[in-house]
Amino acid sequence: MMRRSMRRSILGGAIALGLAATWSLAACASAGTPTTIDKTVIPLWPKGAPGSLPDMPAEVTELRASNPGTIMRNVTVPGLLIYPADPKTANGTAMIVAPGGGFHLLSIENEGIAVAKWLNSLGVTAIVLKYRLIATGDDVQRALIGRLLNRSAMMRAIDPLQPLVTADGEQAVRYVRAHAKQLKIKPNRVGLMGFSAGGAVSVWATLANHADSRPDFLVTIYPGLIAGHAPVPANAPPLFDLVADDDPIVRPEAEELQKAWKAAGGDATYVTVANGGHGFGMAKTGKASDAWPERLQQWLDAKGYLRK
Repeated sequence: MMRRSMRRSILGGAIALGLAATWSLAACASAGTPTTIDKTVIPLWPKGAPGSLPDMPAEVTELRASNPGTIMRNVTVPGLLIYPADPKTANGTAMIVAPGGGFHLLSIENEGIAVAKWLNSLGVTAIVLKYRLIATGDDVQRALIGRLLNRSAMMRAIDPLQPLVTADGEQAVRYVRAHAKQLKIKPNRVGLMGFSAGGAVSVWATLANHADSRPDFLVTIYPGLIAGHAPVPANAPPLFDLVADDDPIVRPEAEELQKAWKAAGGDATYVTVANGGHGFGMAKTGKASDAWPERLQQWLDAKGYLRK
């Protein structure tokens, strides 16, 4: 018992130090600056999303000094932002991108829009998934840190959300396949990619294991909060799983995910970078994590997803 408590204490301290490197407590407590996204959001559920969380505040899109790029909070109406590849270079592959944010926010720019534009440069049509979140206030990042330091509190907070975001992830795959002709993509080359909590959304949707909503390949970048996922089936799609060795939050989870994939006989590629911490997304930090897009591009190319 003493050892377990000590491990939790050490882990909690590591998380706090890791997040403190990028988030000042003063910035975490202050309100963000309202902004907008210059992109039409297509409703994921035109007739209304199944299920809901009670007492949700109004949706917020804002900029915060403590977070790279635009974020979104209090999402209750899920949607898709579509970034088509240039017809001259399009290869028919589509990638749905689920940003992270600990289910408290969506890092919609750094782990969504910027990723989509990079995928476009590879000839891939990208679709950013705006999935549902728990309720937060201006102290969103302080609340997130507090729950990360108390795993049981975090899991209690997101437990009611899990079936909702799983449905959002599955529906995104269905939408892209159903609109393959309009999107000019191949319905058998639809990938699902998630960062941090978005990685959990992607894993949960994939392991729901429904033929119409199971992606053709799965990409997880520092995936977290995926504990308690369904068993990995024998027909699980190929997995690319990447994390930084010094990630203070999800390093063990990322490793366990690829082990579960391989134990089920699945195709899993596990990549670690020496440093970069957690939440780097597309932001350049001068650390080894800056090379993650190149590593993913190599994998996509080796799997044939970048061929026309």
